Amino acid sequence: MIKEAIILAGGFGTRLQTVVADVPKCMAPVNGVPFISYLITYLQKQDVTRFIFSLGYKSEIVTAYTNTHFAALEKFYVIEEEPLGTGGAIAAACKQANNENVLVLNGDTFFDIDLQRLSGFHLLHKATCTLALKPMHHFSRYGAVDTDAKGIITAFHEKQFCESGFINGGIYALQTKTILEAGLPDKFSFEKDFLEKNTGSKLYAIAFDDYFIDIGIPEDYERANHELVSKL
Repeated sequence: MIKEAIILAGGFGTRLQTVVADVPKCMAPVNGVPFISYLITYLQKQDVTRFIFSLGYKSEIVTAYTNTHFAALEKFYVIEEEPLGTGGAIAAACKQANNENVLVLNGDTFFDIDLQRLSGFHLLHKATCTLALKPMHHFSRYGAVDTDAKGIITAFHEKQFCESGFINGGIYALQTKTILEAGLPDKFSFEKDFLEKNTGSKLYAIAFDDYFIDIGIPEDYERANHELVSKL
């Protein structure tokens, strides 16, 4: 079981400004509790013991909250002085990891999967990165992901309407040296510059048909306020 996690929590939350203003997206209140609290609690329940928070916009709000409400948590903060892109943020956080493999989670998505199963699959296949996929129907907000029978990712598709398929659920098991030794610039996209360029090799995926919500748009943020408490 991988017991170290990186939470990407530096987002501006531009699309949420009409309902949540002046806080990082991960701090959007859900039933009066910052969204990031649900992620931390979810990870703790699955035996994750060390946390690396990748922060940017108004990072002081996140650090003040986690230092107060999760004071005993073993944690480390990586704060961007300028936006590094998803890849740059992950790489900077990986430099502070204590383990060869880490979990990576988007700070605006809750995907209620079995992390032990994801970790086991990743370690068994000695994968460079393993994605948690979510089956979806009638979607256009996300790009689709194709795999072969062994779970190796063969293609990523641009966002377009799909009757059914699998989407990237925003949770990864990642071998840290892979991204640190890839020779990538300080600023890059994890999806475009790392994942899409490594299909067909040691890039794997495993599907989980579990509860999923992305609070990036007001409609789903409002839905989270009704649903998330029951999930924890």
